[in-house]
Amino acid sequence: MISSFPGEGNLSGLEPRNFQKGINGKNTDLFILKNKKGMEVAVTNYGCAILSIIVPDKNGTYANVVLGHDSIDHVINSPEPFLNTVIGRYGNRIADGRFILHGEDYKLTVNNGPNSLHGGPTGFHARVWDAVQINEATVQFSYLSEDGEEGFPGNLEVTMTYRLEDEDNSLIIEYRAETDKPTVVNLTNHAFFNLAGIDNPTSSIESNEVTINADFFVPINDVSIPTGEILKVEGTPMDFRSPHTIGERINEPYQQLINGAGYDHCYVLNKFEAGEISLAATCKDKVSGRKLTVYTTEAGVQLYTGNWLGGFTGAHGATFPARSALCFEAQCFPDTPNKPHFPSATLMPGDEYQQVTIYQFGVEQ
Repeated sequence: MISSFPGEGNLSGLEPRNFQKGINGKNTDLFILKNKKGMEVAVTNYGCAILSIIVPDKNGTYANVVLGHDSIDHVINSPEPFLNTVIGRYGNRIADGRFILHGEDYKLTVNNGPNSLHGGPTGFHARVWDAVQINEATVQFSYLSEDGEEGFPGNLEVTMTYRLEDEDNSLIIEYRAETDKPTVVNLTNHAFFNLAGIDNPTSSIESNEVTINADFFVPINDVSIPTGEILKVEGTPMDFRSPHTIGERINEPYQQLINGAGYDHCYVLNKFEAGEISLAATCKDKVSGRKLTVYTTEAGVQLYTGNWLGGFTGAHGATFPARSALCFEAQCFPDTPNKPHFPSATLMPGDEYQQVTIYQFGVEQ
């Protein structure tokens, strides 16, 4: 498997040879996606990780607006293993790494305090996916997650497509999955955005202005597991229904912010009907003028403010301190398998898991 559209001369400065490696009988590679407006996205089939997203600012200056690495070894050994990767089989946390499905008790790998996080330490983010670059703007990934992988039941066949649109500088991510046994599925992409562009050090996102299309959020306990409640954002620092900068309230002595060491919460998106593609969130960087708009079919979006980033080094010497990135992870609610009153994340044989999430980039003067 070799990329059909070589990456030499790409805006990201990434070199294909630094991403070509054999791992457990499969080969990794670099894939460069481009649209007619000049937007460029670099990805690898190791974890379907996004390596760079190159978009212009209000002055036409291009920069990479996701935290990333410049070699496959750095991706594999990253201090942040979920950096811009696909997350599965279950994004976010499952309490105590256990759940019961149709009377069967399943035990998962615990990798986040007492809980299972993002599918476990060898989840989808740490797998080599089969890849085909369909055209200059599209790459498709596929992976068979075998029955029992990280404790999850059923053979799950997953297909993901990353596609750039020409008209509005959108990165569209489409997910499809089928199983041969009842299982739980909650897929997302864990992109770490900084609209100012990565740097040494990469700037704080606390000045970024954010809106989230949600009247409610999912509160968490001190180990980041949902309490089971669905609370109103009104009258709390969790309220982004109108624009607020991240730094405006992130350090308030509000218990939910203390529990998450900042924002690390799932928002219940306002929907007219389940599964519709609708607005989830916006983010603006006033200095560069760059704007990110997120649309999704999912019921929730996790806002994470890079609270645990430790200042490690990434692509081209850029460094990533705490709160130097924002994540908008479209997903089901955390710990849904143990919260029967939450919208179900169960996938049955004969059904198809489907998700579409769009990251649209623009500028405002």
